[in-house]
Amino acid sequence: MTFPKLEEPPSPADFKADELIIRALRPSDAEALTKVLTMPGVRNGTLRQPFQSIAQTLRYIEGLSPTDIVIAAEWRGIVLGNAGLHANQGRRKHSATLGMGIHDDFTGKGIGTKLLESLIDSADNWHAITRIELTVFTDNTNAIALYEKFGFEKEGIMKQYAFRNGAYADCYFMARIR
Repeated sequence: MTFPKLEEPPSPADFKADELIIRALRPSDAEALTKVLTMPGVRNGTLRQPFQSIAQTLRYIEGLSPTDIVIAAEWRGIVLGNAGLHANQGRRKHSATLGMGIHDDFTGKGIGTKLLESLIDSADNWHAITRIELTVFTDNTNAIALYEKFGFEKEGIMKQYAFRNGAYADCYFMARIR
């Protein structure tokens, strides 16, 4: 019995940020995005469950509302991460919640910066979103530094926010107000 040869992903050492394409997330990204979202580092920094299926990811993508702004970071045909703004309704329609995840092997290479630049431009110049909110685990110092670089401020701490790695972990509630 023979098995198809798996393609080797490009090496992070070859990464060039100027080759990164930021674009809308699409249903055909479901498999690639599932690979990113189920990586140990992404799971550790988010509320993702282990063993998310491609079908679950596809349902998420297909269920996005017209007010959701969800983008992908693609390099050499491979999805390396995504980020999204999910707008609130009614008297909170000026605000949105931010979420993002970056491939474990490509963190610290400017992908999060490119994703945030794109989302903030969209929020500020196209959607009249003046408040962007997020939660981030208090030990995720790289993500906190990225958010602070874009003007996010800590507004509070949520004790025992989520169960992770066998223990409860605290989160900061952060926001950027334009």
